[in-house]
Amino acid sequence: IDNLITDYIGKANRFKKVRAAICHSADDARETRSHNNANILCLAADKNPDYAIIIEAFLSTPPLTEEKYLRRIKKLDEE
Repeated sequence: IDNLITDYIGKANRFKKVRAAICHSADDARETRSHNNANILCLAADKNPDYAIIIEAFLSTPPLTEEKYLRRIKKLDEE
């Protein structure tokens, strides 16, 4: 949780198998977790009062296993 969140995401995503994402809502958290299999949740300190709801959505959402999502994750991990 920080105000300079985009800087941290750029640095984190430089590493293989690290998929960091900014989430401003529970819907963002569910989508980035399911579609991109994000494994690091980043929250802006000045944007969200409902951190617990966003964190719960992120942690409880499984990644999708359809081929197009698996290809996307593989491509992200290869970059």
